[in-house]
Amino acid sequence: MNNKLYKLMNWPRIEAVIYSEEDNPHEVLGPKEIGKSVLFQTFCPGAEKVALVIGSKKYDMECVDEEGFFAYLKSGKVPEHYCYEAYFEEDIVSTYQDAYQFQIKMPVEEAQKFHKGIHYTVYEQLGAHPMTVNDVEGTFFAVWAPNAVRVSVVGDFNHWDGRMHPMSRNEESGIFELFIPDVQEGDCYKFEIKAKGDVISLKADPYGFGAQLRPDTASVVRDLSYEWNDEDWINNRLEVQNNHAPVSIYEFYLGSFLRNQDGSYKNYRELAKDVISYVKEMGYTHVELMPVMEHPLDASWGYQVIGYYAPTARYGSAEDLMYFVDMLHQAGIGVIFDWVPAHFPKDGHGLSRFDGTSLYEPFDPNKAHHPHWGTMLFDYGRPEVSNYLIANALYWVEMYHADGIRIDAVSSMLYLDYGRKEGEWTANIYGGNENLEAVEFIKHLNSIMKKRNPGVLMIAEESTAWPKVTGSLEEGGLGFDLKWNMGLMNDYLGYISFDPYFRSYHHNELTFGMLYQYSENFITVFSHDEVVHGKSSMLGKMPGETEDKFANLRLTYAYQMTYPGKKHLFMGQDIGEFEEFDENRQTNWELTSYPAHEGLKTLVKDLNKLYTTYPALYELDAVPEGFEWINCINAQGCMLSYVRKALKPEEFLLVVANFQGNQQTFRVGVPMEGKYKELLNTDHVSYGGKSKTNRKLLRSQEISCDEKENSIDVEMAPLSLKVFSFVPYTAKEKEEIEKAKAIVIAKERTNRAREEFALAKEAYEKANQALRLAEKELEEALKAEKVIENGSKKA
Repeated sequence: MNNKLYKLMNWPRIEAVIYSEEDNPHEVLGPKEIGKSVLFQTFCPGAEKVALVIGSKKYDMECVDEEGFFAYLKSGKVPEHYCYEAYFEEDIVSTYQDAYQFQIKMPVEEAQKFHKGIHYTVYEQLGAHPMTVNDVEGTFFAVWAPNAVRVSVVGDFNHWDGRMHPMSRNEESGIFELFIPDVQEGDCYKFEIKAKGDVISLKADPYGFGAQLRPDTASVVRDLSYEWNDEDWINNRLEVQNNHAPVSIYEFYLGSFLRNQDGSYKNYRELAKDVISYVKEMGYTHVELMPVMEHPLDASWGYQVIGYYAPTARYGSAEDLMYFVDMLHQAGIGVIFDWVPAHFPKDGHGLSRFDGTSLYEPFDPNKAHHPHWGTMLFDYGRPEVSNYLIANALYWVEMYHADGIRIDAVSSMLYLDYGRKEGEWTANIYGGNENLEAVEFIKHLNSIMKKRNPGVLMIAEESTAWPKVTGSLEEGGLGFDLKWNMGLMNDYLGYISFDPYFRSYHHNELTFGMLYQYSENFITVFSHDEVVHGKSSMLGKMPGETEDKFANLRLTYAYQMTYPGKKHLFMGQDIGEFEEFDENRQTNWELTSYPAHEGLKTLVKDLNKLYTTYPALYELDAVPEGFEWINCINAQGCMLSYVRKALKPEEFLLVVANFQGNQQTFRVGVPMEGKYKELLNTDHVSYGGKSKTNRKLLRSQEISCDEKENSIDVEMAPLSLKVFSFVPYTAKEKEEIEKAKAIVIAKERTNRAREEFALAKEAYEKANQALRLAEKELEEALKAEKVIENGSKKA
């Protein structure tokens, strides 16, 4: 070996490179100016020879270690462009750029924001990003792994050899970084992480924009670029997503909505056309996608996420998903993403013990593991972890134009003892069971989402009585826009499952929800959770024979649509599937060829139209002034009547429901004198029922009922619901009514006068008769007196 070269080399650091323990390889590898010369060093395991190539000249490098470490000292300055040419056995020659000639680092101020938990676009810095540096195309990699001994990028481009591309540690940030020339979009990669104790693991990129299709687990280099055409929708989003606008959500699983004829998944782009067609036909305003983030297990439906920044490859690429959202927006359909920041799976290539320590999960095992789901929990108190999640939610909104984020399992985030027995959980600093760090994380997320993306809906799946879930941050709330109404759903499904004969004993389950309805901004929801794991489909939950099941389900959907709150229904339930949801099959669309199922579908379509057409069903949704019970105490009749109100008083709707299994006629109090038009009857023949449209308007009568001055008689089929609109009397009708009333009053006055005259006449006649009798009696008395007087005189 050249003695001068030998003395210039840092042998301990070279050994660290060779044995994969060097965490700052840029200080060893790459070109180093030494005086008037440049020392080139490269590590190419397995190479028999390596040449330095500058322009058209080649310089054979000296092998200073048989493991494949080569060096060359050349006079002059560092050339603008150079590469290495490596020679292997069997005459294999490989040319590669020197990754260590590029000194690219995450800016200090960016790293500081990340460590404070306020870098809301950190995904632009961490992960894998194709770029061009000094006219050299390649990809910049960066990963946060502060406790790792060494991190390398491995992939198809270096034969998955962790010795080839070790990354340099940023001592201040704990971030490892490396720009690798010639790594292109579509290349697969992972991070090889060496932890203390020489434990080596291969990890997918937490910030990776792409991932392989399962069962493969590598990340994929992606350059996100898409030309959006949904400006009109985005600019108008605040107008169509607020407390005073109708929101009817169709929730579905992409893999089960519609499949190819061979059973394979359709691409996002193909699904866009199918989904738009169905959603527009049915009148839904929004769709909610079950998690589209990459996940290893189909049976998890996306709720055990590995690639939080990668759309699942099951249905195509990132650009394909963007196209899907874009097309739905252009069709006037909002898109809500289901998101899972509550837990993550333990899969070895995921976030669990990412750098050999509890990095993304808490160190305390009582806080790190979820006993119900066998998953790991996030450490929300670590700024970098909360930043990872907050930036991720923003990523789906700002990069994929999601109109809402529905957060799964919020209850499990809020409570430290959720799903745990005594002794299995650790209290907070105040001795309570509230997860204070999770609360702060949620508030931070909702606050920054509103600041950056006004109009985007933040939705909580929260099943407890935690106060002010949708309360404002200023008032101590969590800051969500909407909360799933789990209480109403559970009570109602419990009630409707009873045979109608026994429902009168459970009437409070039907009405209790109104006691807390306005404590939050609710979505009335029948989600996928209710049609899995042996719970049966919505149709299967209904009691009775098939005909009764459909009648009960029609009644259920009409009650949901006329009850306060936004609306949410899961795929397949609007056509009355018999089977539970199954991720291994598509929706049973063939059922719609049967009248009962087609009738149910038609009803849901008409309910959506009714909901989006009549302001009374949404305009005052979030305030108690928008709802009034007419009769909620007729338990024996299993009957409800109520009014939904709009800003204009006369635009109210009257709803009457018969939960009993027999036909009944109810006298129902009404808010205003006038006519009542039947808008919808769930027992109509077009829906699979037996009734026909009652085209005759019901006129109110001045008969006091339900504490109302006016009322109507309503005939109700078994297990049915009717909706009536109010039709005021016209001026002519009012004049006729007033005339009729005047005639009635005059007739009543005449009748009263006749009655009084008759009574007076009768009294007069009786008095005359009594007078005549009295006169006669007087005459007789006088005669008798005279007789007596005459007899006395004779005596």
